[in-house]
Amino acid sequence: MDFVLLDLFNEFAKGMSFTLPEANSAFSFLFNPTILIIAIALIAATIFILFFLKKVITNSILGGVIWVISIYIFKVELPLIPSFVISVIIGPAGIGTMLLLKFFGLLV
Repeated sequence: MDFVLLDLFNEFAKGMSFTLPEANSAFSFLFNPTILIIAIALIAATIFILFFLKKVITNSILGGVIWVISIYIFKVELPLIPSFVISVIIGPAGIGTMLLLKFFGLLV
C-alpha cells in the first residue's frame, strides 16, 4: 500500500522542483532600499487617504441627512434627484446653496 501511494506521489510530482531558493537572493531582498521607500510611501498614502476619506464620508452623510430633513420634514420643494446628488457630493454647503437658490427664486 505504501508503494502505491509513493508511486502516485512520484507521478504527481514529475516536473516539479523542490529546491530551496539561494541564500543570496533572500539577503539581497532584505536590504533593498527601493522596497523600503515603497513601503514607507504606501504607509503614508494609506494614512493620508484614511484621514481624508473619513472627512469626505462624514460630509456626505451630513449632506444626506440635511437633505432628508429639508425635503421630508420642512417640505421644501427642490428637484429630487439633482438636489440629492449635490447634497451628497458637496455636503451641507451644497444643500445650503440649493436652498439659497430656491429662496431667491433662481431654482424652479
